[in-house]
Amino acid sequence: MSASTGHGSQTVESARRALAARLKAAGGDAAELDARLLVGAALGLDLTGLITAAKRALTSDESDRLERLAVRRLAGEPVARILGVKEFWGLPLQLSAATLVPRPDTETVVERALELLRADGTAGRALRIADLGTGSGAILLALLSELPNAHGFATDISAEALQTASRNAAELGLADRATWIKCDYGSGLTGAFDLIVSNPPYIPSADIAGLDIEVREHDPRAALDGGADGLDAYRPLISQSAGLLVSNGLLVVEVGQGQSGDVEALMTASGLSPTGPPRADLGGVPRAISARRLPR
Repeated sequence: MSASTGHGSQTVESARRALAARLKAAGGDAAELDARLLVGAALGLDLTGLITAAKRALTSDESDRLERLAVRRLAGEPVARILGVKEFWGLPLQLSAATLVPRPDTETVVERALELLRADGTAGRALRIADLGTGSGAILLALLSELPNAHGFATDISAEALQTASRNAAELGLADRATWIKCDYGSGLTGAFDLIVSNPPYIPSADIAGLDIEVREHDPRAALDGGADGLDAYRPLISQSAGLLVSNGLLVVEVGQGQSGDVEALMTASGLSPTGPPRADLGGVPRAISARRLPR
């Protein structure tokens, strides 16, 4: 595979096509999109700019920049890591080494939470929301963008992750409705919450070596490794949540494939009542599990 993009001899459009072909030949399943994003990043152009500049020749510096990005992508680094940003729920989120790349599957947690709040008629209230293990802040910030009267409290054991999430909140104009707390899941929280959400690590330790290189080599292991059975995080998280929720308060968590039954059992054992079947992701995998704290 050629290691050169042409050094000035290619147009913007031909460089994009050449890179897409290289990525496709290497097995990339989103080669066209990845190529457009990388060319845009190398040249500082958005989609409109790429169209407008399609016939312009690349300079040598631009070709060099593009090639450096191409080499990283071909080595298995996700485009989101290369660009340092990923869109989630329509929101651009900065990433750092301490945060997962937010995935579309996780939007099912947001969808489920909003569905339940709207069914209750509580979505417009001054809700208190906790996001346990927030990472980039993706779930909490998506919810705050939809619930204008809510205030969020996000926890993470990583100070770097909290700094990243705080920066995202500021850039999205949500900083005044978000509080960041360094602790393990809900251990540092007090008070009562109307909604608790989480996407904890749930990959069984023995399965991590078999993950795609994009995940295995580039996502933080602490955000992936769920222990021997993949459920290590859910045990304290669910127990803590049961004590933090208001009466009829909601817990919504993301789970891995085949874990929904075990997680629902943990919820029931903690005095929570599952609220119907799990919400499936676009691939049909049960992904978002929800439960209520029963009145006491």
